[in-house]
Amino acid sequence: MTTFPDPALDTTPTSGQQTAVFAGGCFWCTEAVFELVEGVEDVMSGYAGDTEELARYDIVCSGTTRHAEAILITYDAAKVTFGGLLKVFFSVAHDPTTRDRQGHDVGPQYRSAIFYTSEEQKQTAEAYIRQIDQANVLHAPIVTELSALDKFYSAEAYHQNYAVNNRHNRYIVGVADPKVEKLKKMFPGCRVRFNA
Repeated sequence: MTTFPDPALDTTPTSGQQTAVFAGGCFWCTEAVFELVEGVEDVMSGYAGDTEELARYDIVCSGTTRHAEAILITYDAAKVTFGGLLKVFFSVAHDPTTRDRQGHDVGPQYRSAIFYTSEEQKQTAEAYIRQIDQANVLHAPIVTELSALDKFYSAEAYHQNYAVNNRHNRYIVGVADPKVEKLKKMFPGCRVRFNA
């Protein structure tokens, strides 16, 4: 098996809080993964890509908006870089080679996307996508969409920390837990808030 590469180009290390917004299928599962990454201080499930009026779960689930189920990651840039988060995003959190779907979840709301908040984030993501594709570590080319973040809208309260609060949900057991196990194998230093 080919080792998943570290980003050759990364953001400049800084101190203080930074944010990243990723979409990679159901936000319950991406949230579950990133909550365990060292340096991540908070993960919020929500919506990105369309207007506030359309940022409701029932509307987004219809697949008729430009919103994606996304997560807003607040992280300590002295402990983890944007490139480090990208490595987790591409290697563990979802399949970046499937367009408008993740497993059985189908529709544009489940697309793979990075909503960058700076030109540096955009350039880092573009360079890493090229690097991964050239390394042939995935079974197909990456289809992740890159878009400037306009606004992030928090999802309804019951979606927050969903995997932690709903340990026996069949979807969590079948989809989120295997990703958490993969994270623990690939990144042994990750925090573990619950046993998958």
